[in-house]
Amino acid sequence: MLFFISFLLGLLLGSFYNVVGLRVPKAESIVAPRSHCPSCKRTLTATELIPVVSYVLQKGKCRACSARISFVYPFVELSTAMLFALAPLFVGWSAEVVVSWTLISLFAIVFVSDVHYMVIPNRILLFFAPLLLIERLWFAPLTPWWDSLLGSIVGFLMLFIIALISKGGMGGGDIKLFAVIGLVLGAKLTVVAFFLSTLVGTIFGLVGMAIGRVKRGEPMPFGPAIAVGTMIAYFFGEAMIEAYVNVMM
Repeated sequence: MLFFISFLLGLLLGSFYNVVGLRVPKAESIVAPRSHCPSCKRTLTATELIPVVSYVLQKGKCRACSARISFVYPFVELSTAMLFALAPLFVGWSAEVVVSWTLISLFAIVFVSDVHYMVIPNRILLFFAPLLLIERLWFAPLTPWWDSLLGSIVGFLMLFIIALISKGGMGGGDIKLFAVIGLVLGAKLTVVAFFLSTLVGTIFGLVGMAIGRVKRGEPMPFGPAIAVGTMIAYFFGEAMIEAYVNVMM
């Protein structure tokens, strides 16, 4: 029952995170106006706002103008729900599950904003940074406790140095995002998250070029790759490091 409730919570929050990710970069209110079709501007009814279900029933189109609804909406809703339900399996029903849900929430919003606008809003990072810091230092601290602060410094400096060397090859939002990630993962796993994010980003880029969605030399959002790479490091990073050390020895 708890896993089912977690799934439903993630489903509802995922729908809300779509709104946040779309409106905050444009400095719009997340409360008003009510959700509406971006094409015909018609206010959506309650039956058109059921996460995932409405998209399926409407076949991915607006009921009024038949405009195509972005697949990002149901993808974020379903992904958030699944991750909310799976997180307790990996971290248990402890204070750590709150940290994991908060991190998932951050990435859901970052995914939406970066995919649509190639922007990771400072307002989002400034909201989640103190929240995650409080959770890490008081509710589910790392061992040692200062590893969160060290991880934030490591995450920031890694991407900042890369941005300097590449002369802008790394976005400012990505740099600040990794500083926030470091609070959660600590120094060691932050490095793992960076390498995994780079690997995932490379795969995304190659697949995008293969299907014609990405052109060589053009910028692409790195936020989704960071989200995937970091979640892998968060849930499986310690096991990956242990397996690597065993193989090397």
